[in-house]
Amino acid sequence: MKAFDLSLYLVLDPDLCAGIGMVETARLAVAGGATMVQLRDKHAGTIRMIETGRALKQALDGTGALLIVNDDVEAAIAIGANGLHIGQEDMDAMRARAMVGPEMILGLSVESETLANAVDPGLVDYTGVGPVFATPTKADHKQPIGFDGLARLVKASPVPSVAIGGLKADHVAQVFAAGAKGLAVVSAICGTPDPEAATRRIAAEIRKARA
Repeated sequence: MKAFDLSLYLVLDPDLCAGIGMVETARLAVAGGATMVQLRDKHAGTIRMIETGRALKQALDGTGALLIVNDDVEAAIAIGANGLHIGQEDMDAMRARAMVGPEMILGLSVESETLANAVDPGLVDYTGVGPVFATPTKADHKQPIGFDGLARLVKASPVPSVAIGGLKADHVAQVFAAGAKGLAVVSAICGTPDPEAATRRIAAEIRKARA
C-alpha cells in the first residue's frame, strides 16, 4: 500500500497564485499543514510544467508533503513527482498506470456513481470526487453534487476519496462526515493574503473533524 494523506490537498491555480507565485504559495501552505500539493496549469506546456514542478519539488523536499501533477504524464515523470492526477477526458487509467509505473500515486476524477463504481483499485490509488459546489476555478466542471452526492460517490468508490469543488474551512466537518478522507481546495488558500494562516485554519478544522 502506498502511504499518502489526502486530508488537506492544495490544488495550485496559476492565476489565483499570481501575487506570490505557485511555489511560494505551496511552501506557505505546507508550513500551515497542507499534506498534498497538486500542480495544475491548463495553459502551461510540458516544459513549463517541468520547470515549475522541479521548483515545487525542491520547496517541498523534507516536508513530508507530496507533489501531484495534473494531467501531464510526461511532466510528472520528468519531475519525479509523487503522483499523477487525471480526469475522465485526459487518458484512461490503464494507459496512465502503464506510463508512470507501479510506484507512482495515481488519482482519478469521478463525477458520478457510475464512474466511481468503474474505478479499478488495481490501477487507481484515490478518487477526486465532485464538484461538491460550483467553482469559478474550473469553468467546465460538471453539475455540483452537494454533500449527499459526495457521500454516495465516496461509498461507491473502491479507493479513498478526496472531495473537491468550492470547499472551504467551514465545510470540513461535512466533508469528513460524508466519508471522504480529505478536501481539495484552491481559492480557500490560493490568492489569500496569508496562505499559511488560511491553511492553518483548515488544518485546525480537520483535526476537530477527525477527533
